[in-house]
Amino acid sequence: MTFTPTRRHVLMGAAATLATPAFLRRAHASAPLKVAGVHASPVENAWNSRIHLAMQEAAKAGLIEYQFSEGVAATDYPRAMREYAESGVALVWGESYAVERDAREVAGDYPETAFLMGSSGGPAGDNFGVFGTRNHEAAYLAGMLAAPMSETGVFGSVGGYPIPEVNLLINAFRMGVKEVRPDAKFLNGFIGAWFDPAKAKEAAIAQIDAGADILFGERIGTADAAKDKGVKAIGSLIDYTPRYPDTVFANAIWNYGPTIEAIVADIKAGKPVGKDYTEFSFMKYGGNALQFTESMVPADAIPAMKAKEAAIQSGEWDVPIDNSEPA
Repeated sequence: MTFTPTRRHVLMGAAATLATPAFLRRAHASAPLKVAGVHASPVENAWNSRIHLAMQEAAKAGLIEYQFSEGVAATDYPRAMREYAESGVALVWGESYAVERDAREVAGDYPETAFLMGSSGGPAGDNFGVFGTRNHEAAYLAGMLAAPMSETGVFGSVGGYPIPEVNLLINAFRMGVKEVRPDAKFLNGFIGAWFDPAKAKEAAIAQIDAGADILFGERIGTADAAKDKGVKAIGSLIDYTPRYPDTVFANAIWNYGPTIEAIVADIKAGKPVGKDYTEFSFMKYGGNALQFTESMVPADAIPAMKAKEAAIQSGEWDVPIDNSEPA
């Protein structure tokens, strides 16, 4: 059986060795680990792009060999996972949010293959690891910078779906705002899609019309509304500043490299990977960071933010995790 990806199927690094079982290859600790990524969305999508970039960087550094498929429909997803596992890769990376049960069944059928899945559920067995997106610490710091910039005191946000990973991000932004501006008011909208810039822009415009003059853009398209309406925005996951230099003043960046390094080390050491790798997205590991344009924010807002950032990085203070749906 041959899997035909929706868009692209690319091998990065040397040609994949298909015959040798994954666990035997792990004995060669210095050899690049063969990794296959199954992306449900195009790799240009913000969330996928951060993982895709980190995989490419790991391949360039010689840590892994990376092949991937993108735009894989839920109906094709288990088949793609199986074919990569049967090809002999050591690690199948994926996102099981829409195919949770199927993904876990596939992993159970290939105990010698490691699986790392974006998931709202927990790990399973020795070979099914999970991770969640965590750039909430940077979102909190962005909220601290945003608080004194608003003239209306109303802050908006546009998200995809009200799942824990999205909820905690928006809630962290709100907490950061309220640390500096306790009387702040908030608006929020979920668009029911991971990639629909037009819908995100429409939701953002509605919030601007309702008084919001600072927007947190969990979804692509939010900054387009801010630009058109002459208000400011914060980007999430990736750096939106080059595209919106006069609109986006800060970005809550997610760095996936530490997660890749952690699971590759476990696989090469022969350790079980059936655990939660979410912690490697935390700031103390370099898993997320605040990027901001200093000239666009009030100078007197920076010292308090920097002090809080240092406390987070050192482990002296933790950003509270609130998974509840933002009102």
